[in-house]
Amino acid sequence: MKTFSATPADIDHKWYVVDADGMVLGRLASEVAKVIRGKHKPSFTPHMDTGDFVIVINAAKVRLTGRKAEQKMYFHHTGYMGHERFTAVRTVKAKHPERVIEHAVHGMLPKTALGRTHLRRKLRVFAGAEHPHVAQQPTPLVFAAARGRMARAG
Repeated sequence: MKTFSATPADIDHKWYVVDADGMVLGRLASEVAKVIRGKHKPSFTPHMDTGDFVIVINAAKVRLTGRKAEQKMYFHHTGYMGHERFTAVRTVKAKHPERVIEHAVHGMLPKTALGRTHLRRKLRVFAGAEHPHVAQQPTPLVFAAARGRMARAG
């Protein structure tokens, strides 16, 4: 049996929509990163773009567990000595809730040119329930593990 390696002719990209309302941020981000990369497909090839497009709606309603809302900080360096900037997740979520999910998904993708391409092209995040990608007819994507304790109890 020969090893399968996907070629551009073998790749089929689909569109999925995920409702982030009440979902835990890390669990959501890991599942979204898996779909964006294409690891959910049997035709996954690490050096090819086999992933699917993911639209995340209701980003403002994503949950943070524990005391992360008060304690977690995002780090940014301006390039000048001593000019580190720390921003609380609570502040970013209030002003730009899309960036919280984008940052979490970015942390779970490979730090390569292909990883940057996945993040830039494949992920669309919206704070509310409306999105402009209705023409692509996205399929709803539900992650049982990402729903937290409610999925395990039911």
